[in-house]
Amino acid sequence: MTLRIHNTLTRQVEIFTPLEPGHVRMYVCGITVYDLCHIGHARSNIAFDVARRWLEASGLRVTHVRNITDIDDKIIRRAVENGETVRALTDRMIAEMYVDFDALAILRPTHDPRATDYVPQMLDIVRTLEGKGLAYRAEGGDVNYAVRRFVGYGKLSGKSLDDLNAGERVAVADSKEDPLDFVLWKAAKASEPADAKWDSSYGPGRPGWAIECSAMACSLLGNTFDIHGGGADLEFPHHENEIAQSEGANGVPLAKTWMHNGFVNVDNEKMSKSLGNFFTIREVLKAFDAETIRYFVVRAHYRSPLNYSDVHLTDARGALRRLYTALAGVEATEGSIDWADPLAARFKAAMDEDFGTPEAVAVLFELAGEVNRSRDPRRAGMLKALGATLGLLQQPAADFLRGGAGADESTVIEARITERNAAKKARDFAAADRIRDELAADGILLKDGPQGTTWVKA
Repeated sequence: MTLRIHNTLTRQVEIFTPLEPGHVRMYVCGITVYDLCHIGHARSNIAFDVARRWLEASGLRVTHVRNITDIDDKIIRRAVENGETVRALTDRMIAEMYVDFDALAILRPTHDPRATDYVPQMLDIVRTLEGKGLAYRAEGGDVNYAVRRFVGYGKLSGKSLDDLNAGERVAVADSKEDPLDFVLWKAAKASEPADAKWDSSYGPGRPGWAIECSAMACSLLGNTFDIHGGGADLEFPHHENEIAQSEGANGVPLAKTWMHNGFVNVDNEKMSKSLGNFFTIREVLKAFDAETIRYFVVRAHYRSPLNYSDVHLTDARGALRRLYTALAGVEATEGSIDWADPLAARFKAAMDEDFGTPEAVAVLFELAGEVNRSRDPRRAGMLKALGATLGLLQQPAADFLRGGAGADESTVIEARITERNAAKKARDFAAADRIRDELAADGILLKDGPQGTTWVKA
């Protein structure tokens, strides 16, 4: 089956063919590094990590660029609040980002450019846009993009210029010819720290947000590349502005395929600091192991909303334990995947249809059922190999089943008891007995009674 990807630009699932045979060039918007990464960052980066892994499993070479925004109003404010330099703050937050992403088995990108290293390229784009009449110098020193002069603005998000209002974009500024115009180059303020401004022919200042990605993407991947990705919240205005800048300057399409992952909701409400339902990855890792978090993200389709809750994560942990339980005690045979195998073929068909991870995970459970019955090392090997394309099932099974790094022991035990109760309810007494025996081997003794099952450590 041919790989098909949903393209936000056309609003259709399309056959994907790399611009350069055998090589995919992919740009994914990264983190603005002023604080610890949150669960929304985990969702987006795991989604595109799975896409990359599948492209590579399909025999394609992937050049993966994920930028680091290390200059921004929020960064400057936080550095001033902390009494540290912008560089000290961003260096620290980049290191913390990689602690979290490495724990979640997110592959390092081919390139992770910092915006501050590409300011000359950004200024080149601004000058080109000004020369083409798409940018103008405003009072106060800013350089703005003239949105209405670019034919096609709104084509990614489907927004009409007449329907847009300044409140959806930025506060109306007197220096703008049109309230929809956005800043390419911000004039420096006297109160800002020295390492937050650059000299240019436009005067001291710093780049606007969207121009950063235009410069980094085109510098590293060319003026047109295969995939541009990011969260649904970036579709407008950030990605719309990237298109306007890049295509306005270069005269060619920026990206062939645009991919956007869905939002994270917390108990069915969109995650937001203002609502107080905001969780960092570090906070979640205190209660749940990293692979459980990854599995929780992977089992949902990347374009669907993801509803975060402790209940859902506990359920994910129990499901992942069932997969690892199938591998426990079996010496899995290592080798390449036989894509002619019926289950492997179904897995591939699911992933080739817009990275259909829910169906692919369902195949993993079918294969785990086979391994439970047969204890066949070859089938166990296929289970691990297919799991690897999703970044799952690569730990020794015994290690995961003992709880996993960062997991709270009592939470793990309760999840196993819940799993055992479900097996008993389904009259799968062999599975229930196996869970009891595994807990006993770890020194956890169960006692069934009228009020349910209790446990003690031997």
